[in-house]
Amino acid sequence: MMTAAAAAPRVSRKDDQRDFDEFYAAKFDVLRSQLYAYLGDRAEAQDLVQEAFCRAYTRWARIRKYEDPYAWVRRVAWNLATSRLRRQKTSAMFLRRQREEHHDGPSPDRVALVAALSKIPPKLRKAVVLHYLGQLSVAEIALQEGVAEGTVKSWLSRGRTALAEHLQG
Repeated sequence: MMTAAAAAPRVSRKDDQRDFDEFYAAKFDVLRSQLYAYLGDRAEAQDLVQEAFCRAYTRWARIRKYEDPYAWVRRVAWNLATSRLRRQKTSAMFLRRQREEHHDGPSPDRVALVAALSKIPPKLRKAVVLHYLGQLSVAEIALQEGVAEGTVKSWLSRGRTALAEHLQG
């Protein structure tokens, strides 16, 4: 006695490929046109339809036996399009909630100070920045740098003198 599977004609890989190629050629443009009308973006529609056909291709041995394989591909393509629109909507809502902050550029005094700081030795610059901009005490700077407080005081004194020369000149 022969089973149903044994009685069914075997489809060669070559026939299977040809069958898919014909299916693809017959249905791709129709589905792309539908999604283009829905999305308003031809390239996006083409990408999504291509993705749906790629998914069908990997399952073609099973899908080709469906009563309407095109219905499966169409459903996948439309689901992909709907997901894409949802992501775009979420992204647009996120961007709308973001507030653009406008800051004035640095003042001429700030530009001059930064330029003058760049001209003094790094140790002096670091001490001046930590003390005057970072608001660290002499003791805190000494602890951080691993030096005596007198060294920090010396750096600050020499740093102020060097800055004054660069800011006046």
